[in-house]
Amino acid sequence: MEFDEVADELYEVPPEEFVALRTERQDAAKADGDKALAKEIGALPKPSAAAWACNLLVREQRAELEDLVELGDLLREAQENLAGDQLRALDVQRRQLVTALTRQARTLASDRGHPVSTAVATQVEETLRAAMSDPDAGRALLTGRLTSPMNYSGLGTTVSKPDLRLVHPAPTAARPATTAATPAKATPRKPAGESAADRRAREQEERRQAAEEKRRRELAAARVVLEEATAAAEEAAATLDQHREQTEELAARRTDLQARVDELADRLAEAERAAADAAAALKREERRRAAAQREADEAADARDRAAAHLAALGED
Repeated sequence: MEFDEVADELYEVPPEEFVALRTERQDAAKADGDKALAKEIGALPKPSAAAWACNLLVREQRAELEDLVELGDLLREAQENLAGDQLRALDVQRRQLVTALTRQARTLASDRGHPVSTAVATQVEETLRAAMSDPDAGRALLTGRLTSPMNYSGLGTTVSKPDLRLVHPAPTAARPATTAATPAKATPRKPAGESAADRRAREQEERRQAAEEKRRRELAAARVVLEEATAAAEEAAATLDQHREQTEELAARRTDLQARVDELADRLAEAERAAADAAAALKREERRRAAAQREADEAADARDRAAAHLAALGED
């Protein structure tokens, strides 16, 4: 007797049969002299109705539930970068898939003779949504050994992207040395005996030199601005390339996710149609059986009356 084997058996039977079967397996382990196993079996908690329905769904529709958990993983990776309308479309598909699987769980439970209430079905739906939203919850569901329903608020943890900004060094324009390093040129004094023509020529040269100095400062500042703009443009181009690649990758992933959701929806719809056909066939057969029973009863009554009449005639 192995613990995993016993646990799988216990969490498959309906909840009302759990305690009796657990006691039986615990006693068997004690009889085998395995006290540790008996203790482990005795510690297994009884599942709730919703947990049992989920465990049943795992056993009967495991492939669909594995796809559900995997789809949840992919959606968590994609939701940060997809546009709002794309996320809304995927969320609609997510809800449809969870709703369809919840209906499957209710059908399976009903087929086992244990129909679940609306409240229990809501807990099943919340459990499936949790399994799709959280990796740990997904792994717990796939064990098929839930003891209570799960719930999860929100769509999972969203890791916000860092605020990427282009940070450049402060401008270092080549400026002339300050007066602290190089003493300013003293305003030339009017030479003694300077004529008016000489004065005009000197002032004109001073204006030319001032204009040339201003032009050099402007050129130096423009070079710095150009260098910064070039670096920013290169960095922006690199960022654009990264976003373009991510956009293409996410678009392809969204197409794949949509295809998988559609496939799962088709498979579930086909299973639901098959279940509906089986239910309709069962009802027809039950009606035929009831008619046959009535005919058999009537024939038996006629036989009994004929026998009684014959007996009466024989006595005379």
